Formats: sequence, structure tokens, C-alpha cells
Amino acid sequence: MSTRLNLTVLFSSIFFLSSNTFAVGKPVSQEKIKRSIEKGARFLYQNQNATGWWSDSGLPALTGLALVALKMADATKLDAKYVSERRRAYGYLTSLAKPDGSIHDGRLINYNTACSLMALSMANETRYRPLIEKARAYIAASQIDLGEKGKQDNANDGGVGYNDKYDHSDMNNTLMAIEAMRMSESALRQKDQGKQPLKHDLDWKALEHFLANCQNLPERSDNPNLSNQPEDRGGFIYHPGESKAGEVVDEETKRAALRSYGSISYAGMMSFAYARVGKDDDRVRAVIDWLGKNYTLSENPGMGQEGLYYYFHLMSKALRAQGVKTLKGPDAESIDWKNELAAKLISLQDKDGSWRNSNKRWMEGDPNLTTSYVLVALSLLAN
Repeated sequence: MSTRLNLTVLFSSIFFLSSNTFAVGKPVSQEKIKRSIEKGARFLYQNQNATGWWSDSGLPALTGLALVALKMADATKLDAKYVSERRRAYGYLTSLAKPDGSIHDGRLINYNTACSLMALSMANETRYRPLIEKARAYIAASQIDLGEKGKQDNANDGGVGYNDKYDHSDMNNTLMAIEAMRMSESALRQKDQGKQPLKHDLDWKALEHFLANCQNLPERSDNPNLSNQPEDRGGFIYHPGESKAGEVVDEETKRAALRSYGSISYAGMMSFAYARVGKDDDRVRAVIDWLGKNYTLSENPGMGQEGLYYYFHLMSKALRAQGVKTLKGPDAESIDWKNELAAKLISLQDKDGSWRNSNKRWMEGDPNLTTSYVLVALSLLAN
């Protein structure tokens, strides 16, 4: 079975992929996308540290994301050439595995564990199964449940934070955690043909509670920080008490509310997909509507150039996962987002094969991270 087919099997239970082609406008050729992917993959392989990690030995998440990107890139000739490099990368990740199942070097524990778990889940190697199962147990236990146990009586309940279950939840860590849980679930079920019950899992209903507290649909939540402004409706905020895009003050009530922004709204849309809430649900329709009205490839809506490549990365994953063929744009026009995004990403590639953001917030000045983001996006656009 080819690597490409393996990936299709692996993601089929995670992404609600459509077999239909996107035929609006003149498409970017698949060959052009594949050439861009190969250049990006070569850059990553050539910029790996000799001991196996990428960018920062204290942040295994960066290595995990690079390994996921390279696996999805499926650059066959390069993969055959760089077998030992991948082995060193996996060896580095496993060296950071702790007895409690977490994978980290002392900071950002949940984030590093989740990204490492994604990479291990895609390795397709039986020897990693014990590590996968222990990491799943750690992430499941890290889901926040403040107040009365088993009851969603706090706005943060159901989400995941950076370090432990007593920290506040946020959309970024929550998405990484649930993505890792679904990917590892798929890997484990593929190995045993779904015969063995999963030992550890998230409370997916509690997750929906957290998502409600981060989506600007006030009728769905009693979170007083949500915006009731039409321009924010349906979009997402970073966590129940903060938006990276700031706040808006109602002129009449003088009430401050948190603004929606692009990348985290795609994170919300993707989270619904992993929770198996499809695009016919009113919550998903609302976020798709907000993303269409705010569609642009020149910035991360609400954030300018900050987090631009994460925005591109999540756009490809979320729209593909929810089977959205076209978006309805700001002027109600039909947008062939898949073709436009592919063209945009290829146009931004540097001569050395990498991508990087001139705005360095959220580590996007690191070309290894941004190249990993883009390789995942282009790999989905190539199918």
C-alpha cells in the first residue's frame, strides 16, 4: 500500500473529505503543487539538526509538526534519501517521553505532547503503540473540568490549556489536543481493525461546551464576554476571557465584548469537525458564514500579518474537513478557495523552498515552522 493511500485511510475517519473536484476558475496544476511541496520538503530535511530536532531542542512540538508535514508531503524520492533523518527525529521525540505519558522538555506540556503524538501516530510503527496509548491517556486527563467534577459549570470546562488541567483552556491547545486524539485513534484502530475499545478518550460533549463559550453566538452560551455585533457573529475568540483581536464596546450599553478573528475561527470550525459536528449544524454554518464574509488571503482577518501562515494552514484543513467547496465572499460572490489558496502559497515560497512570515509573532519567523504549516496545507490541496 502506498504512503498516499495510507494517509487517505488514516485521515478518512477524521476529515469529512469530499471526492469531488473543485472546478471554479482555472486550477493550479497538480504538478505545480507537487513541485512546490518537494522543494519545501527538501528544505526541511536539509535544515534538521544533526541530533534529530528542528529549530529548538526544548520544543518537540516543532519536530512533531515537521514530521507530520513530511509524512503528508509524500515526497517519495526525498523520503527514501532521508530515512536516517526521520529516524533521528523520532528518536529525539521518544527520548522526551515521560512516565506519565507526556512528551516535553519542561514547558508547554500539553502542546508539545499533542504535536509529538500526531507524529508518532503517523509513523505507522507498532513499536510506538505504548507511547501513543500513554500520551492519549495524558491528554485525556488534561481536559479541564473546574468546579463540580463531570459538570460543565465553568466556561473553560471541556477545553485544554498549555500545561495542566488547572490552567485556563484556549482554542489553540484544544485544537492540537483533539487533533492528536483523533489521529491517534485512527492509527490505533487501523492497527487492530477497530476490534479493541479505546482505553482513554476526551469528553466530546464537554468539548462542545467549551466551543460554545468561544464562539460569538451569544444565544448558545452564557459567557458575558461574547460579542453580539453582526460583524463578529459566528466567529471565534481565543478563550472565554480573551481575543487576540481585542474587544469592541457597545455604544449604548458600554459593554465590552471580544472580537472574532480568522485563524482561531478556522480552529473552531476544525474542532467541530473533529467533534463530528458537520456543516449542516447551525454553529458550523455560522462560522462558515463569518469566514466567507471576512475571506482574504492578504492577512489573518482581525490580526493583520500576525499568525498568517497558521491561518492558511487551518483554512485548508477546516474547509477540507467540512467539505466546503466554495465560500460565499464579502459581496456574496462564490470563492474557489482551494485554487486561490494554492496559487497564493506557491507565490510566497522562497527560492530555498521555505516559507516564512516577516511578522515573527507566534514563532512565524521560523521557516521550519511556517514551512511545516504550508506543506500540510498544500498536501491537502493536492488531493
